[in-house]
Amino acid sequence: MTAVAPVEAIRAAFPALRRTHAGLPVAYFDGPGGTQVPEPVVDAMADYLLHHNANTHWRYPTSEETDALLADAREVFARFFGATPDEVSFGNNMTTITFHVARALGRDWRSGDEVIVTELDHHGNIAPWQALERERGIVLRWLPMDADTCQLRLDALPALLGPRTRLLAIGAASNIVGTVSDVATAARMAHDVGALVFVDGVHYAPHFLPDVGALGCDLFACSAYKFYGPHVGVLWGRRDLLERMDAPRLEPAPQTAPERLETGTQNQEGIVGAAAAVRWLASLTPGGDDTRQRLAATYDEVHRRSATLFSRLWDGLGAIGGVRRYGPPPTAKRTATVSFTVANVDSERVAIALARAGCFVSHGDFYASTVARRLGLATEGLVRIGASSYTTAGEIDRVVAAVARVAH
Repeated sequence: MTAVAPVEAIRAAFPALRRTHAGLPVAYFDGPGGTQVPEPVVDAMADYLLHHNANTHWRYPTSEETDALLADAREVFARFFGATPDEVSFGNNMTTITFHVARALGRDWRSGDEVIVTELDHHGNIAPWQALERERGIVLRWLPMDADTCQLRLDALPALLGPRTRLLAIGAASNIVGTVSDVATAARMAHDVGALVFVDGVHYAPHFLPDVGALGCDLFACSAYKFYGPHVGVLWGRRDLLERMDAPRLEPAPQTAPERLETGTQNQEGIVGAAAAVRWLASLTPGGDDTRQRLAATYDEVHRRSATLFSRLWDGLGAIGGVRRYGPPPTAKRTATVSFTVANVDSERVAIALARAGCFVSHGDFYASTVARRLGLATEGLVRIGASSYTTAGEIDRVVAAVARVAH
């Protein structure tokens, strides 16, 4: 197996990287909110729409071609998750999928049953379970985070688990501070009391190749637009669980997994594009027929490069007076995402100033509003910078220099 493509070759696949703003080449640091999309992904979507577009399960060529492409996408994501195709379903995005799953599971739960959520999670993995509080009397219990380290207090989990615990909802990685949580340990504790484990893998999947067996979860949701694909959500679930979930569905719709989790006509061109994004990631490591092996090699090398860039970013921001960084240091297992504040400058003003320097960054609470509140930043918010496969050391130096000008 040959070496992973260098960053220059990766960048050549992204027309967005040729954009300029205020006379400067744009450096995209907004990957945690959605990465740019390479040409092969767009080409796959265009080819589907122009040459194969149809609805499913009918006996004419374009419908059969659509069926084959959707089946292929399940195969591709089965390799992505380390699973089987009949455990892969698609939806609008992780949040919509999670509401759907929560509604389905909640139909079998009774008032007084308990769901554990965490203070470190995106609200896409909190609000759907909160809805069951109102609708079915489900009791939410909160696993705390340590505001100093931005790590989950897994030592507090055993006291929250009990005979009425039905599910642990936990994020594999924090989209606001980059923390990677020990999902496997949490899952073992939850399973010991007979609870299910639902994992928000949205921020994890762009940085670490998911292995649902190693994570020990029952359900894992992510969104393809965080790893170079279109706006499509993907759900992996144990087949036996998918088959018995009381998912809202139309009577004529398929009753077997995984389609029974898919309501109505799907974003078929988006699903084709999502599969193309996974294939593109695998293609960065040429040679061999084992897609998952090539994906693993790509992820390992891109993560190594990102970790080097992140150390440069972390240290650069730390050297600027008035800048405060949040999240674990580079020595911890984490993603290449940092959030920070600049003294006496709110996050929106920082983002505007950085955009003038050709650096596109996110600001606010990123729907991780519980984290922002725990950090005392619910009003002013944070600025977030994320490194992606196309990020360069020169871009890191540019954004650090731009932050320094804002701070001074």
